[in-house]
Amino acid sequence: MAVTSQAINKTINKTGRLPDPAFWQGRRVLLTGHTGFKGAWMSLLLHRLGAKVTGLALPPRDETSLFTILGDRTGTEHHIADLRDAAAIAHAVRTARPSIVLHLAAQALVPAGYDDPAGTFAINCDGTINVLQAMRGVAGIEAALLVTTDKVYRNRNDGRRFAEDDPLGGEDPYSASKAAAEIAIASWRASYARDLPRLVVARAGNVIGGGDFAPSRLVPDIVRAVARGETLLLRHPGATRPWQHVLDVAIGYLLQVEHAVASSDFPQVLNFGPIEKDEISVRDLVLGFERAFGLTLTQGLVGNAKPEASRLALDPTLACTTLGWASRFDRKATIEATAAWYAAWTRGEDMAARTIAEAEHALSYH
Repeated sequence: MAVTSQAINKTINKTGRLPDPAFWQGRRVLLTGHTGFKGAWMSLLLHRLGAKVTGLALPPRDETSLFTILGDRTGTEHHIADLRDAAAIAHAVRTARPSIVLHLAAQALVPAGYDDPAGTFAINCDGTINVLQAMRGVAGIEAALLVTTDKVYRNRNDGRRFAEDDPLGGEDPYSASKAAAEIAIASWRASYARDLPRLVVARAGNVIGGGDFAPSRLVPDIVRAVARGETLLLRHPGATRPWQHVLDVAIGYLLQVEHAVASSDFPQVLNFGPIEKDEISVRDLVLGFERAFGLTLTQGLVGNAKPEASRLALDPTLACTTLGWASRFDRKATIEATAAWYAAWTRGEDMAARTIAEAEHALSYH
């Protein structure tokens, strides 16, 4: 697998704003979902920025998780709790004494939502309510960012890019559970504003990058097919999704929090997604990985695949204009950086050191 990271530095966009280390230095952050893919990257970024992070999540899925790979290199104070346990969440918020709450924990897989719809709603909607309730009346919390998904919109498959004021929907249980969580957030914001910090919602999805090993996600499925010499099974090869690099999304979340704390006039909801020319279909993403790995995968279709929208795209204009945020990884760099990480993993490299180096590079204009 002749994948290198040399081309990544040439294509990275260095025009967008970066998080302010002075804002995060010494700041106490409660991060839910820190054992997950995005949560592990977020823990690392916060650590590099000087924050004091308390993590709250279920145990990592297995020893291949990025959380396990990084070990204690993120400096996160690690706590195990279930979002459905309201008492445990309330206790964690009180004892962590956070200035910022980042709520990333979720049941984040569409197929798992079909398999366990009640559990998915309990985690994503009721769990979010437990976080909101736990913050009520707690002194010192300045802002809370609650992450939902790009799939909260009512998608009529008309090809348009969704803006933040478009109607919510969600036909499958996962998408609907996240839309329900957003309705709950809006209700708590309107009903208990005096008891809560500033609440902001981030919508992003189809995030890729090194360290994701979850089932039923395209990039991990590609990596497993390559490693095992197996057929890559695809649900909807022609579907287009707003894939973007995990570091772009995480940086956007941090900028959104900074803005919410600094300004009394802040958007309550922001989309984070690639510009239109960088949108990628399932087929094109697979082709990009084949080129990066220098091989051709045997492909097949999943039998009886559940229906999904043929196109899902977000309009990130508001995030760009409000925060000065811009994707640092274009379409090519997103695929190359992700493929390079997994190629290094298959070679047995020190993946903690490599991941830390990627995070430091993303936080630098150099």
